[in-house]
Amino acid sequence: MEYYNWILAFHVMSFMSWMAMLFYQPRLYVYHQEHAQNEGFVEVVKIQENKLYNFIGVPAMWATIISGTAMIALNPALFQSGMWLHIKLTAALLLVAYHFSLGWFKRRLHAGECTKSGKFFRAYNEVPTILMIVIVIMVVVKPI
Repeated sequence: MEYYNWILAFHVMSFMSWMAMLFYQPRLYVYHQEHAQNEGFVEVVKIQENKLYNFIGVPAMWATIISGTAMIALNPALFQSGMWLHIKLTAALLLVAYHFSLGWFKRRLHAGECTKSGKFFRAYNEVPTILMIVIVIMVVVKPI
């Protein structure tokens, strides 16, 4: 337990980095779709999409998962502290699924096969916000 707080701090920083990607990646998809006729602009957006997803999102996701797993391994009694952890982990798994869906959309966009509109991606961009709210409430307030 000596390093628990250091792992927790790293977990929070990783989560913040991951959330930054999850918030901004769909916004890039909005720009991608709404400016599809401007090939030069789309090429720049593709570079941003790749760098954000691969160099920030993927490492931050894995750092969040690994540090969270380490905290649970160091303190398995957390599972007996209420349903809050179960709900948090469920929301975290949904964030992982959302993360991979962004990768799927990125590949479709880059191949020119995505039929989703900028409006769709604006709405889809709300998913991580809702899940983040659930996660933060479960961790801080622990209502159940």
